[in-house]
Amino acid sequence: MVKSPKRLITMRLVSDLDWRILLLIVPCFSLLIFFSISSAATAATLNTISSFAPLKSFFSNRTPQRSDILLNSPSPPARLNGSRIAVCLVGGARRFELTGPSIMEKILNEYPNSDLFLHSPLDLNAFKFSLLKTAPRIAAIRIFQPKPIPETEPQLRVLTARNSPNGIQGLLQYFNLVEGCLTMIKAYQKDKNFTYDWIVRTRVDGYWNAPLGPEYFVPGKYVVPAGSNYGGLNDRFGVGDLNTSTVALSRLALVPQLDSSGFRQLNSETAFRAQLTTQGIPYLTKRIPFCVVSDRRYEFPPARFGVPVAAMSSPGPLSGAKCRPCEPVCQGPCVADVIGSLIKGWSWTDWANGSLQLCDAHGEWEKGWEKRFDRVAGSKLARARKRVGALRLKDCVKDFEEMRNRTSNWDAPTASEICKLGL
Repeated sequence: MVKSPKRLITMRLVSDLDWRILLLIVPCFSLLIFFSISSAATAATLNTISSFAPLKSFFSNRTPQRSDILLNSPSPPARLNGSRIAVCLVGGARRFELTGPSIMEKILNEYPNSDLFLHSPLDLNAFKFSLLKTAPRIAAIRIFQPKPIPETEPQLRVLTARNSPNGIQGLLQYFNLVEGCLTMIKAYQKDKNFTYDWIVRTRVDGYWNAPLGPEYFVPGKYVVPAGSNYGGLNDRFGVGDLNTSTVALSRLALVPQLDSSGFRQLNSETAFRAQLTTQGIPYLTKRIPFCVVSDRRYEFPPARFGVPVAAMSSPGPLSGAKCRPCEPVCQGPCVADVIGSLIKGWSWTDWANGSLQLCDAHGEWEKGWEKRFDRVAGSKLARARKRVGALRLKDCVKDFEEMRNRTSNWDAPTASEICKLGL
C-alpha cells in the first residue's frame, strides 16, 4: 500500500525534530552527569563547579541564588586582612593588668597587621603599659602629663557637668584623649605617606571576652555598642572607615558647630550622637564583646536611672557595660527584673539569652577577686596579671626600652620616670 506524500513529509519532520531534541538533551544531560560526579569527588572541585551557577539555573529554570553568588566571593576576614587598620587605645591604665592582655589577644593579635596608637595620661599605673611590648606593631605612643584644659564659652553652653565624675573638665579631658589619638594617626599617615582604611577606637579599661570580628567593620557607617547610651550613643568603643572615624573622634573640634546648631547641656553620649548626626554620619549599634572594668561603687539593685554592674563571668556580649570580677548575686529571672526596671534609653543593657550576670557593686571589690578573674580569663591572662603584680623596676624599664625601640613615634617620659612613678 502506498503511503500518502503528506504523511511521509509529516513523519520526516517528526523524525528530524526527534533527532534535534535528542541532540540538545544528550549534551545537557552529559554535562549534568559530569558535574554531579565531579562534585562528589572533592571539595576543591565543588568550588570549581560553583562557577557554573548561572548554567545550573538555566537547567532548573531559576535565577542564581544568593548562596551561589557568594560561594566564590572572598570572605570578610580575607578582605579585611588586606586593609590598613589603626587601633587607638585611650585612657588611664588603672586596671590594665586585667584589660590589656585581653585587648592584645582579642584585637591586636586578631589583626596582626594593624598599627597600635596609645594616648594616655601619666599616672601611678602607667608602668602597666609595659605589657604592650609584645604588640604585633606599634606606630605611636604618647604618655603625657595631664593639665587643665581651658573651658570656652561654647563648651560651657553645649556640655553639662551633670553625671560626670569630674564635671565639664572631666569631659574635656576625655574628649582630648580621643581627639588626640586622631591627631597622632593623621601625623603618622602624613609621615608614612598613606591613609588608613579603618580606625578602631577603644578604651584602655575595656575587657574583651571574645574577638573583635570582621562583621563590625561596615563601610560608610560608624559602629558603636548597643545599650548604655545615656540618652545618646554609647561612646565607649567605635569602629569605622577613615571618613566616619575622623568625624567620630573629633570630640573637641566639633563643639563650636554643635553650639552654632543650638545644642545645649549635653552629656558625653548625647554630644557624641549630635556630632555624628549634624555631620551626616550614619551609625549602627551592635552588641560588642567587651565591658568596662570599674572600681566605682554603684547601688544594688540599681534604681531606674542607676547603673548595673556586670560580672566579668557573664557570657556577654556586654557592649561596654560596667563590670568587675565578682561572684554574681543576680542571674536569670533576677536579671530580667532588675534590667526591666531601668530606663531603656539610659543605662539599660541587653540581657537576652542569659548573657548578663550582675554584681552587688555597692562596696569595694570582694576578697578573692583575683582567683575569680583568673578562672574567668584563663591561664594566659592570669599569668599576665601576676607578672604585672610581681614586676620589678629594672624589668619594667627594660620592657619600656624594648617597646620604645619598636615604636615609630614616641612621645613620653623616660622609661625610668614612668616605672619609678608606680613601682
